[in-house]
Amino acid sequence: MDRISWDQYFMAQSQLLALRSTCKRLMVGATIVRDKRIIAGGYNGSVSGSVHCVDEGCYVIDGHCVRTVHAEANAILQCAKFGVATENAHIYVTHFPCLQCCKQIIQAGIKKVYYADDYRNHPYAIQLFEEANVEIKKVTLDYLTVDTNYREKEELVKTLLEHISDNKTDASLAEALKEKAAQIFEW
Repeated sequence: MDRISWDQYFMAQSQLLALRSTCKRLMVGATIVRDKRIIAGGYNGSVSGSVHCVDEGCYVIDGHCVRTVHAEANAILQCAKFGVATENAHIYVTHFPCLQCCKQIIQAGIKKVYYADDYRNHPYAIQLFEEANVEIKKVTLDYLTVDTNYREKEELVKTLLEHISDNKTDASLAEALKEKAAQIFEW
């Protein structure tokens, strides 16, 4: 078996961090790396000591959960808290950074952003990265056995079981569920 690449390795770390997320809307993980060494990690979660989305639901204003600190910010703040320099570091994020995280990444001196999934890639964020000479690169998780779609699969199976047990399944719903299963399971 071939060894996975460094990009795959660090993105896998970010995927694992995402599993610690306490916000159900989007589970994101971020790993900051310098000289092929992990210097910090973060995930979407509430402010230390505060309630979590998984316990009381998301606190949504203008379509955004304001309860959570984003994964990228948590990783950068971890470096700040412990006095670890982020200048010329790289960050591996499970999803393309939002505009606010983009600005924080630039201000932290991080020079490369690797991401696994596109997520509302804001044109201004892309422009800011370009202006700051921050390289952005998509990393496909092709070597991993980490299931990044487990929640979607769980919801699909629950829906299928609910409809089958209630005998409510009509032909169009059955076909839609079949298509969704094909997409999630990559059939």
